[in-house]
Amino acid sequence: MGRRARKLISGLVVLGVVGGAAFWWLTKPAPWSASHWEGLGEPDLANGEQVFWAGGCVSCHANKGAEGDARLVLSGGAPLKSPFGTFHAPNISPDETAGIGAWTLAEFGNAMTRGVGRNGEHLYPSFPYGSYARMAAKDVNDLWGFMKTLPKSTEVAPPHELPFPYNMRIALGGWKLLFLTDKPRAAVDANDPKLARGQYLVEGLGHCGECHTPRNALGGFEPDQWLAGAPNPEGEGRIPDITPGSKSIGSWSASDIASYLETGFTPEFDSVGGSMVEVQKNMAKLTPADREAIAAYLKAVPAL
Repeated sequence: MGRRARKLISGLVVLGVVGGAAFWWLTKPAPWSASHWEGLGEPDLANGEQVFWAGGCVSCHANKGAEGDARLVLSGGAPLKSPFGTFHAPNISPDETAGIGAWTLAEFGNAMTRGVGRNGEHLYPSFPYGSYARMAAKDVNDLWGFMKTLPKSTEVAPPHELPFPYNMRIALGGWKLLFLTDKPRAAVDANDPKLARGQYLVEGLGHCGECHTPRNALGGFEPDQWLAGAPNPEGEGRIPDITPGSKSIGSWSASDIASYLETGFTPEFDSVGGSMVEVQKNMAKLTPADREAIAAYLKAVPAL
């Protein structure tokens, strides 16, 4: 091998190493600095409970069909089928071994808003941290305080069932680089307190877009199709369009939407069905003002 060839190969190796190092640096797990979670004070448990219901924790982490107080046992295990494999919701009860009872506020908050696990690993976005990224630190602190009051469960959720290459967490750094953002999803009047609150609830805590917005081949939202409806990831039917121009709720008034979230009945006296049943149960726990804010936001987003 000639000197020129050796130099060329050496140069390519150096470029490969530099490129790999740059990619790792850009896509490595990025938790908040420790100061982000300091000075938040004692959690407001009443607000924490409201955040809990708005965030829909029960829908994935409680046992299927649980009613009453059993809905507060967050033992996990529920399967979430997707084109990438089947994810299983983990135990997030305050049990110190099977659940997350031994976690710190910072560990919990970084999982919620940055998709970073307790051991510094990337979390899969089947856990909707892409929406929770918009959560205020105070709400995270209040939620964490409330969750520590819930019953413990010693059940251990099964591992995810993901084929190669989706079982390689390192690739999630690239996904986050492309799609993880805390910026607004829709342009509404942020100076209107009701619309601002509705945006926070729909785009953040309520993570409505996780089901109602179509995704591209990499699992990222189609940004120009916000809330425009999407295929059911479990393969049965379609999640409806909930923009103002939709056939599903486009003709509803804001008060119709707020009433539906509270009662589960449509203006035509039909009842909520499918996966929306659990969501509606959660929404019914919110204050009337918050349900009205959600409704106002849904009437204000651009019609598609």
